[in-house]
Amino acid sequence: MRACAIRDGTRLGLVALGMIVALGPATAYAEPVAGPRTPQRTHEVKAGDTLTALAKKYGVTVGALVKANRLPSSNALLKVGRRLVIPGPDSLVAGRGTALAPSGGVRPVAVSATARAPARLVLAVPDFDQAMPPFGWPAEGPVVSTFGHRRSGWHGGIDIKAPPGALVQAAAAGRVVVSGVEPRYGLVVKIEHRDGFVTVYAHNDVNLVEPGDRVEAGEIIALVGRTGRATTDHLHFEIRREGHAYNPLYLLPLPPRIAQVEEELDQGPPHE
Repeated sequence: MRACAIRDGTRLGLVALGMIVALGPATAYAEPVAGPRTPQRTHEVKAGDTLTALAKKYGVTVGALVKANRLPSSNALLKVGRRLVIPGPDSLVAGRGTALAPSGGVRPVAVSATARAPARLVLAVPDFDQAMPPFGWPAEGPVVSTFGHRRSGWHGGIDIKAPPGALVQAAAAGRVVVSGVEPRYGLVVKIEHRDGFVTVYAHNDVNLVEPGDRVEAGEIIALVGRTGRATTDHLHFEIRREGHAYNPLYLLPLPPRIAQVEEELDQGPPHE
C-alpha cells in the first residue's frame, strides 16, 4: 500500500492511511432521526434597510450576511427588492478562508463490499502527488455516508451532515461551471480547478454563485439543504478528475479525529 499525498505536502504513514481506508467503500454511520426541517430564511430589501439593522433583527452578524450574500463589504448598499439569504445561527462560525473538518465519531464497524464498481468510480488510493489543488473541507459536520458501495448502490462522493442553511465553501480555488438544478442533485454547484479536477456540491438550499464566477478556496458558494433526491439536510460532495470520481477522504486533509461512519438506514437512490 502506498502513502497518499496530503494538501500540505505531508504524507500519511501506513497506519494512518489504513485507518482512512476503513472509511472507504464499505463503512457507514447510524444517523439519528432527523428533526423537523427549518425553512431557509430570506428577506426582501425595503427602503431604509441596512445590514446592521437586518443583522440585529434576525440575530446574526453583519459578517455572516455579507458572506452568505456575496456582498462586497459590510457597507454595501442594498438594492430595494433584492432578496437576501439569512444564514442560520449554526453557520456563523465558518468564514471565508476557514478550513473546515468533520467532527464526532462512533465505534468502528467493518463491512465487506463484493460488488463490482462502475468504471467511473476509482476505489484505489490515488497517487496524484503534487498534481492536485490543496483541497479543504467544504462544510463542517460528520461524514454520514462514504464513497463507494452501500446498500442502495454506488455512491460517487461523501455526505456531510449539517443543519439547513449551514455554509458551503469552495474546497479549492477555481471557476464555477455549473450552478443550477439537476434531478438527482437538486440545487448543485460544480467548480473546475487546475489539473483537470472538478468538485461537486449537491442538495443545496440556495446557490450563491453563478456560472463563470471565479472563487477562492473557502469562499461561500451555497447553503446546505435537502433538494433533489435527499431525505435529510446534508452536503453531497464529490471530487472528480477527467471523468472519474475519487474518494474525497483520500484527498482532503486528515481530520483531527478519524471516525468510522455508517450508512444511514433510510437511504434514497444512489447518486450519479
